[in-house]
Amino acid sequence: MSKKSSIDTAELGRNIKKKRLELKLSLREVADITKVSASTLSRIENGTGKPDAENIAALSAWLNVPVDRIVKGTGKDGEQAVVVYSSENLPEIVRAHLRADANMSAETADALAELFTVAYRQVAGGGSKGK
Repeated sequence: MSKKSSIDTAELGRNIKKKRLELKLSLREVADITKVSASTLSRIENGTGKPDAENIAALSAWLNVPVDRIVKGTGKDGEQAVVVYSSENLPEIVRAHLRADANMSAETADALAELFTVAYRQVAGGGSKGK
């Protein structure tokens, strides 16, 4: 019986790659910023690496997400905990809740979150990127 990891490395890897590409940074540049080696970052992005506690702390700080979002926690009755910080905007909060839904695939959650984000920006910001 294999022990299930409490780290959602696939999610972490997607988030690292997304932010890295948005900022137009290389793995080496992210490594210099986070002090996590480029090879470790590459393995995490590809879903094959398991970060240690120090790397998780550095990456969560760089991603500006709570460590609790990276480390899977469960609450009452085995429900996955969703941690929300006041600095997060509504689309980020909705995405976190959708990703925590055990009845929904990651792809479906991401698609719904993207639809919500587009609609939210049109309503809340008059079509611009608003909080």
